[in-house]
This record gives sequence, structure tokens and C-alpha cells, in this order.
Amino acid sequence: MAWLLLTLAITSEVLATTALKLSNGLTHLGWTLAVAAGYITSFALLAQALKLQLDMGTAYAIWAGAGTAAIALIGAAFMGETLTPLKIGGILLIIGGVVVLNLAGGQ
Repeated sequence: MAWLLLTLAITSEVLATTALKLSNGLTHLGWTLAVAAGYITSFALLAQALKLQLDMGTAYAIWAGAGTAAIALIGAAFMGETLTPLKIGGILLIIGGVVVLNLAGGQ
């Protein structure tokens, strides 16, 4: 259940960050409300995942790393941002770091 909550927290954070870009500097009310709701939901879900005994360092690293990688890919796929070989390498390092954290004994 903790891993499901963490996955939902990551999804909510990614949606909120995408809405942040679409909010045009928080000037579009609808997208601004989506940003606020997404981040509040994300932190609430992350808090519940931690309450269920996920290691804090592992959970936060996965939450932040997976969110960062997802946002980089969304930016390239839908927002016209460039995806250079160096950026791809960075995303692969993030994914590798998450895998290593899981193999190192996260619950």
C-alpha cells in the first residue's frame, strides 16, 4: 500500500508541475488551482506513504527522482523542450539511482 501511495504522490506532483508550466506564471486561475491541489495532494500522499514505514530517504529520492525524470520527458514530448544526449544521460542516471536505492534495502 505504501508503494501505491508513493506512486500516486509522484503522479500528482508531475501533474502539478505540468500545470505550473501551463499556469503562465500563476496568472491563469484554473491552472493555478490545479497546481495547488496537485502539490497538496502529492505531499499528503507522500506523508501517508512515509507513515506506512517507507524509509524517508528512499521514498523522497524516488519521489523527487521519478518526478524529475517524468517532467523532463513530458517537457520534451509535449512542451517543445529539447532532449539532448546529455539530458538523456541524466535521466538514465536518475533511474539508475532509484534502482540502486531499491536494491539497497528500501522497504
